Amino acid sequence: MTDQPGPRDDAQERLPAPRPASAPVPAQRFSAPPSAHRNDLTPERTGRIVRQSANARWLGFLAVTVTSLFIIGYYFYELGVPGGLTEPRLEQAADDQQVTAVQRGYNLYEANCAQCHGVNGEGGKGPTLNRQDKLFAHLNPDYIRNVLTVGGRYVCGNPKSIMPVWSNQGNPPGPLNYKQIDYLIAFLRAEKTTTYTVLDPSLNEPVIDPATGKEKTFTGWVDPNYKPDPGATPFPDCWTDEFKTGGSASPGASGAAASPGASGAPASPAASGGGSGAVVQEAALNVAFVNGTLKAPADTAFQIEFDNQDAGQPHNIEIKDASGAAVFKGDLIVGPAKATYEVPALKAGTYPFQCTVHPNMTGTLTVGS
Repeated sequence: MTDQPGPRDDAQERLPAPRPASAPVPAQRFSAPPSAHRNDLTPERTGRIVRQSANARWLGFLAVTVTSLFIIGYYFYELGVPGGLTEPRLEQAADDQQVTAVQRGYNLYEANCAQCHGVNGEGGKGPTLNRQDKLFAHLNPDYIRNVLTVGGRYVCGNPKSIMPVWSNQGNPPGPLNYKQIDYLIAFLRAEKTTTYTVLDPSLNEPVIDPATGKEKTFTGWVDPNYKPDPGATPFPDCWTDEFKTGGSASPGASGAAASPGASGAPASPAASGGGSGAVVQEAALNVAFVNGTLKAPADTAFQIEFDNQDAGQPHNIEIKDASGAAVFKGDLIVGPAKATYEVPALKAGTYPFQCTVHPNMTGTLTVGS
């Protein structure tokens, strides 16, 4: 035997100490108050329940009503009120975008195109653009886009055309990107029945006319109601073909006698019946007549030696009387080239003359002393 404690005694010493007894917890602490166990309905309690239920129904009714009205209103907002009272949202947004495109295209045209085609598309160095027969089928969006991408050589196959490449996708690349070309096409195809506001290109704000104090406006060129006559000749693929007369424009007037130009290509052949007499000199340079004032004898046929010095530009001389009728119309020649026009005898007087292709090229012919 030993007085060392054994394993059993050591385990008993490690047991937890006994807890002292605690007072029992009253049952009321874990139970609802006696009023909660009542299952009878007093008048006050019944009225309160009824009021709560009525309020809940009213809230539900209002929620359903508001939701229904919102759905109906949004439906008409998206698709428009029947009868055309309002415009669908998507169509209205498309119209707003179209107006913006036309306004931006107007600024692009004024900055880049007006110097050749005229402020209102009346023509100048370049052909006329605002003619309805031309806009009807010829100047469609695809055609305009191709011209801006390839340049003037696409129009008549003339490699010396002064119309440059405008698209930055062309070769060589031009200054306008695809979006600017879309804007330009939108302006060229805008209808004349709509009035647009001129916007400042940098501020995008309406431009005020200092003379009137009102906003500047413009209209499109396309007449949506235009229809060509059934027997009308379609606009030619090459715009210069319209001015080819094949001879004189009035009885007794002759065409142009050809002579080689600087390009080596002869001008248009002369019509039969050439005359002789005085010789008048005229030239075209920078889309203008060099002399502008010519003199010729009265009652005597004479010649006009015409020198077109504008490379790639078609010019001619068309003489008119006081009523505006053409008394002579020379054949069109593409510069650089020369031609001799045989003009029939004219009575004494003053006759204005112009280039048929470029009406802004004008001059005055004085016949007689």
